[in-house]
Amino acid sequence: EEEKRKMATSRLQMEGDDSVLLHVTHSNLKSFAADVRFSPQMNVEAVKEKLWKKCGTSVNAMALELYDESGSKVAVLSDDTRPLGFYSPFDGFRLHIVDLDPSSVTTGGWLEDTSLVEKYTISEEDYAKRTDSYRKFKEKRVAQNPAASEVKTKEEDFMEDLCGNIKVGNRCQVEPGEKRGVVKYVGRAESLGPGYWVGIQYDEPLGKHDGMVKGTRLFECPQLHGGVVRPDKVKVGDYPERDPFEEDEI
Repeated sequence: EEEKRKMATSRLQMEGDDSVLLHVTHSNLKSFAADVRFSPQMNVEAVKEKLWKKCGTSVNAMALELYDESGSKVAVLSDDTRPLGFYSPFDGFRLHIVDLDPSSVTTGGWLEDTSLVEKYTISEEDYAKRTDSYRKFKEKRVAQNPAASEVKTKEEDFMEDLCGNIKVGNRCQVEPGEKRGVVKYVGRAESLGPGYWVGIQYDEPLGKHDGMVKGTRLFECPQLHGGVVRPDKVKVGDYPERDPFEEDEI
C-alpha cells in the first residue's frame, strides 16, 4: 500500500512539475519573443528542434543561453545530449537563442523585413495541382449556382448576335458622327473588355490608331484611320466614300 502511495505521489510530482515556462528571445530578431513551455526531460537538441520551428534558425546554427529573472546568465546549454532539467531552469527564466550562421535567413532581420524575403515561386506541377483544385471548386460553384457561370458566358458573348450581318470588307457607317469606312475586324478583343468588337478603317483620319490596340494588332490600316467600336455602333450597307469636294449648297 505504502509503495502504491509513493508511486502515485511521484507520478503526481512528475505530472505537476513536468514543464517549465521560459521566455524565449532571439539574437537577430529583436521583435521575436515567446513564452514557451518545455519538459525538463527534453534533451537540448529536442529543445532546439522545437525552437527552430518557431524562429527559423537551424538546429546546427543555434546556441542557447539561460538567464535568470534578474537577467544574469545562468548557463550555456552547450551539450545537446543533456536534458534541459540538468541546467536547472525555472518558470520565468529567459532562454536566449544565438544564431551562429552568418547567412541565416534571420540575419539582418530578414524574417522581420518582408522586402528582403525572396519571393515564393511555385513549380508548374504544384501550380497544376492548385489550379486543378481551384477548377474543381469552380465546377462545384457552377453546379450549385449555374446562373453565375451564365453571367460570365453572357459577358464573353456580349453583342455577338449583332455581328451576324457584319463581315470584314463591308462598307459601313459608324455612329456617332456618321463616319464612313470599311470593316477590317469582327470578334473578341480581350484587351478592350469582354464581348465582341468591330474594327474599322475610316475613309478619313478620324480614328485613333492603325489597328494596333493596347499592344494587340487587330488589323492593319493607315495611322489615325483605325477605330474599334461595339457592333451596335456600326451599320453596314452601301455607304460610298464621301466626295471631299461635294459641299452642301450655301
